[in-house]
Amino acid sequence: MAFSQETGGVWSIMEDVLLCECWVQISHDPISDNEMKFSQMWKKILHEFVERSGSTRTESALSSRWKLLNKELGKWRDALTKAMNNHASRENLSDEIVQAQMFYGATGLGKKSFTHTQCWEVVKHYKIFSIIPTAPTVVLNETPLHDSQASDSPMESPMSEDLPIQKEPRPMGRKAARAKRGVNSTSNTSKFLEEIARQSALRIEIDKKVHEDDRAMAIEFAKEREYIRKEREYRRKENEEKKDRETMAMDTSHMSPETKQYWKLERKAIMRRKGSWQLLEVELTFCKGRHYSRE
Repeated sequence: MAFSQETGGVWSIMEDVLLCECWVQISHDPISDNEMKFSQMWKKILHEFVERSGSTRTESALSSRWKLLNKELGKWRDALTKAMNNHASRENLSDEIVQAQMFYGATGLGKKSFTHTQCWEVVKHYKIFSIIPTAPTVVLNETPLHDSQASDSPMESPMSEDLPIQKEPRPMGRKAARAKRGVNSTSNTSKFLEEIARQSALRIEIDKKVHEDDRAMAIEFAKEREYIRKEREYRRKENEEKKDRETMAMDTSHMSPETKQYWKLERKAIMRRKGSWQLLEVELTFCKGRHYSRE
């Protein structure tokens, strides 16, 4: 993955995570949080970001990038809240992460899935991104215990002599009622246990996939860090080689004796650093430079 923080190009995952860490560290400082102005906060965030990454990005670039991340993280928080509420009310027993990705992709703003998972892990414990699930609505049984529309009193409803007397059905005995309840309870328990087993298997598969994705992202993150380290080391060596070449090629014929002695010591130090296999080449280059200067 190409890294472009030196030139201010596309933001990498590492830069986004570092920006979130700097924002959390500065904006939630318990000592200076209440007294710090907005402009001061971003100056401190820029200083921390540059100190930790060596980037040349500006304050306005960091502020603009944070506005975009803040918007995406807020949408992900709302999607997770909806998914958790669905699961709590048992209207939908699918996994919260899958549901959240569906809610996030349904916003119609171009992105189909949320990709800033590492940034979310940094900021999810803070107030503006905290998830507060709402409890499911409790609906009381609205069926009346007794039907009062018809009265059973013989004084208010006299029985007609022309109608035949109907025998009431014999009430179910206690043992039969208990056995019927036991059969229904066993059936419901079996269905409940089957649903729990199905949901457990589904969650295991989703957790496994999320773990594999996080591991792949962590490997990519480590590769990017190693690439940046090697690139900086190469630049440092390249600058050091350039400085050494300029020192060895410097014309000291017009300088004072003290200055000549100083550059002579510098050249000896360079020769010691180069090693014995480069010593001959450096001396030949230096001698050629002095020969041309005399001519």
